[in-house]
Amino acid sequence: MTTHAIIVAAGKGHRAGGDIPKQYRTVDGKALLRHAIECLQAHPAIDGVTVVINPDDRTLYDSALTGLALPTPVAGGATRQQSVLNGLEALAASPPDIVLVHDAARAFLPATVIDALFAALDDPANDGAVPALPVVDSLRRGGRHFETSVDRDGLFRVQTPQAFRFAALLAAHRASAPGATDELAIAMAAGLRVAVAAGDERAFKVTEPQDFAKAEAMISPALSSRAASGFDVHRFGPGDHVWLCGVRIPHSHGLIGHSDADAGLHALTDALLGTIAAGDIGDHFPPSDPQWRGAASDIFLAHAAGLVRAAGGNIDHADITLICERPKIGPHRDAMRARVAAILDIDVARVSVKATTTELLGFTGRSEGLAAQAMASVRLPA
Repeated sequence: MTTHAIIVAAGKGHRAGGDIPKQYRTVDGKALLRHAIECLQAHPAIDGVTVVINPDDRTLYDSALTGLALPTPVAGGATRQQSVLNGLEALAASPPDIVLVHDAARAFLPATVIDALFAALDDPANDGAVPALPVVDSLRRGGRHFETSVDRDGLFRVQTPQAFRFAALLAAHRASAPGATDELAIAMAAGLRVAVAAGDERAFKVTEPQDFAKAEAMISPALSSRAASGFDVHRFGPGDHVWLCGVRIPHSHGLIGHSDADAGLHALTDALLGTIAAGDIGDHFPPSDPQWRGAASDIFLAHAAGLVRAAGGNIDHADITLICERPKIGPHRDAMRARVAAILDIDVARVSVKATTTELLGFTGRSEGLAAQAMASVRLPA
């Protein structure tokens, strides 16, 4: 018996908020759609997964699913019903025995739900099976005030994936009238016999903005927060520019250092290394090693960020303070924040760059050099 899954991911998900469709927003570092696909691909009884998308979102799709083995996505339609039919028609030339239709927004599908669907379809009397949870809350009908009670006996909350014998579902879809909300409605209208299978609360549908926090809390391990600081100093010397926070700034002098002497990135590199107790920048990139002569400091910062992620950590925030009389930092602050965010692969809202002086006191006050201090905060497995 062959089994194929179709994931419907062509909608816009406006109720979930955000600047992009919700299926491409991330939870624990992965797009919702990728979570959904990986759950299905991990089940040994599922032979393949096809995704139905809005063609306008192809760039988001490719970025979110890098590295996954998938067939070319199918173009969706104006409605969920049409999108599913497009997915079914794409499989019709080489049809599977069983098809599962799943929503990308139900991204955290336990294998036990899939097992329950297959168990129900082992009975030849069933044309399909749908996971559902019994309604346990009291139900009332009303407007401004409660009016009548609703008997909850025999009421269910329906989930996905919804599993059917492929030929039966394709025929039902082809004959269905517009306006169906899901495959269960289409199957029932066609007279198919659909069994109730055990659902799971973990297969909830991400619908509202707060559902992302719920999902994050559900799947993320217990984390602890750590913060560490870094500090760096470089002298001015001959040159016509300096590198600060990854940005080249024209200046009357350069900065002296074995690498590009980017004090801002050096300080932040040490701060990140400190969060995982991994020594300092000199331990990883010794100034005595000629390969680092003149090296771009973004290499150092990216290395430190990689070590944090290898330890299971997420970078929450980076804060850099540049201490100098000159050059002026303000005109370059936005570019610096953007560059640091790009190196760390985090949102620019998580990066702060500030500047101050020492009121003409000390070596920075005499413009002999500049200094930088940085703070980094990360979340790591407890």
